[in-house]
Amino acid sequence: MPGDVSDLDKNLALVDWLEYQLRQAKNRVRELKAKAEEEVRGRARAETSWVIQPQHTDQPAMLHGGSCTLATGKRVPITRAEAQVALGESYIVPCRMCRPEMGLTDG
Repeated sequence: MPGDVSDLDKNLALVDWLEYQLRQAKNRVRELKAKAEEEVRGRARAETSWVIQPQHTDQPAMLHGGSCTLATGKRVPITRAEAQVALGESYIVPCRMCRPEMGLTDG
């Protein structure tokens, strides 16, 4: 009968649609993997970096490890060499919780 779609055509259309869905799912998996890898790299960078929390009116500036959640307000990221220098400054104290000096003396 005119206008009827054969079983073959229906199944070919279904295969096309399923292949499209599979491509979409694979693309999404690639995006999610890339995002997860970037998060891992970000955590690794934070764990091997340091930040200075600027001085407050009644407290000295504080040196934190990059992943320390106690650093509040503005965080100034610094290099390892800068963190080593900062430890020698009288107006900068290391955080007692994350102990950033431990990461500076081990190599």
